[in-house]
Amino acid sequence: MAKTIIDILAAKGTITLDEGVEVRREAKEKGVPMDEVLYARGIPENDVAEAKSELTGYPVKRLEGQQVPFGMLREVPEESARHYKMVPLGKNEGYIDVGMLYPDEGGSREALKFISARANLPARIFIITPSDFQNILQEYRNISGEVTKALGEFEKEFGVLTELAAKSQEGMTKITEEAPVTKMVGVILRHAVEGKASDIHVEPSRERLRVRFRVDGVLHTSLTLPMDVHPAFVARIKIMTNLKIDETRIPQDGRFHEELSGRDIDFRVSTFPTSFGEKVVIRILDPEAGIKTLSELGCEGRNLELLTEAIDRPYGMVLITGPTGSGKSTTLYAILQILNKEQVNIVSLEDPIEYYVPGVNQSQVRPEIGYTFATGIRHLMRQDPDMIMVGEIRDKETALLAVHAALTGHLVLSTLHTNNATGVIPRLIDMGVEPFLIPATLIAAVGQRLVRKLCPDSRKTIKLAGRVKEIITKDVEAMPDLFREELKGKMPAEIYQAQVSPSCSTGTRGRSGIFEVLTMTPKLEEIILTSPSEAKIQEEARRQGMLTLRQDGILKVLKGIIGLEELIEVT
Repeated sequence: MAKTIIDILAAKGTITLDEGVEVRREAKEKGVPMDEVLYARGIPENDVAEAKSELTGYPVKRLEGQQVPFGMLREVPEESARHYKMVPLGKNEGYIDVGMLYPDEGGSREALKFISARANLPARIFIITPSDFQNILQEYRNISGEVTKALGEFEKEFGVLTELAAKSQEGMTKITEEAPVTKMVGVILRHAVEGKASDIHVEPSRERLRVRFRVDGVLHTSLTLPMDVHPAFVARIKIMTNLKIDETRIPQDGRFHEELSGRDIDFRVSTFPTSFGEKVVIRILDPEAGIKTLSELGCEGRNLELLTEAIDRPYGMVLITGPTGSGKSTTLYAILQILNKEQVNIVSLEDPIEYYVPGVNQSQVRPEIGYTFATGIRHLMRQDPDMIMVGEIRDKETALLAVHAALTGHLVLSTLHTNNATGVIPRLIDMGVEPFLIPATLIAAVGQRLVRKLCPDSRKTIKLAGRVKEIITKDVEAMPDLFREELKGKMPAEIYQAQVSPSCSTGTRGRSGIFEVLTMTPKLEEIILTSPSEAKIQEEARRQGMLTLRQDGILKVLKGIIGLEELIEVT
């Protein structure tokens, strides 16, 4: 039985026995792995990889130019990847795939256990070539090059100003107006926009400054910088946003506007004091992305019919619910587009105004000067509105005023933080709204989440069998009769799954909403007035045939819009 890759290569005739002896001797003298000596002698990487595969039993994986998804890179930090010669490749079939150069090294196997535990998935090992390994390492650095160059200029030219910056605001302003810091911030903004990120997180720690991008709802580390850069970096953002540079003890909010890649982009900035300095989060608002329709957001079929009927009503409340970042504001803007007509007066109270809608009277609330959602509602009632949009119902006063507006002949649109549509009624009662007021005002409660969509150019099919079939069958059986009967006999033999390709580095592209719509009925009214528990409300939701978020997601899985793995992550 062959004991080394030299024996295997010699048995295949790739090298001679004499060459094998020389390779062993040279590797021992230099203290390097034998494969490095083989590469230096011109032995092809693929031949060495195949020999390693035969020796270890792990299959070879050739990337052939494919990129690793952004979200996967965070599973193995760059330092660990370089040290242990191992890189993440993707998540497939319930495993986290890891490419390794030396899978039998003890340290690598221990690191692999840690990665598997953190991902909460068993690891699957593949042999990769050094070229593919280096290409993936380069992905960790895809924006670091430009930033590192600017960082070098910053350290070279402005080290002498550090003391001045610490002593005066003028010194810090001078640093941030010079080219290297401006260039550094500009590069990060540009890469975030080009990479279709929704947010940029600038996070200080004890030793390093971490910059992360959120792409399709997932945060990944884009680069790390020395902490020395942090004060100038944050000050540059504050100058662009007209925030107070010398105020670092309290949070500040603002926005600025930049032209990048020929497009006008709005950036919303929030600073937040932490133990190591101010954290900055920048929300990217791309007007070119436009306000989507409800159908484009993923609201379709019966859910779309119910929501359309609800907003056609002349008065009452339609509440959109879900956690932070679930797309509630985007749905409100889509509804505004439908309602925005010449003959109606629509007034909105927002914090902040994310997109400007021609024809809608949008107002930015400013709690710091006493202009809150509650005071805003009081004043806009004198503006003769037909429809009112309130960015969020956060407290008892706002809730009661919104209910009063709905009772007095206005259509009120707003958002509420609950986990699902059935939680809206208990939440309103908890906020101090009398139960008898809810049936008279609430038309519909809409729950929603965002799920990453499969890239249509690179998705792959998997058989609807085994555990996957069990999960989907169980969810289909729990669906309302109308949907269950419709799917009987029409279940596909295959569904789609995300797959990385040269044209799509993540296997997913964009996000789709999954929705559930609960409407007011005489039975629901009776429950609210007698025992408004969430369990009773859920019973009524099933009786009226409401599709849950999970079930709406399953329908989208069967249509090939989203993957089952992506749906499970969210629901």
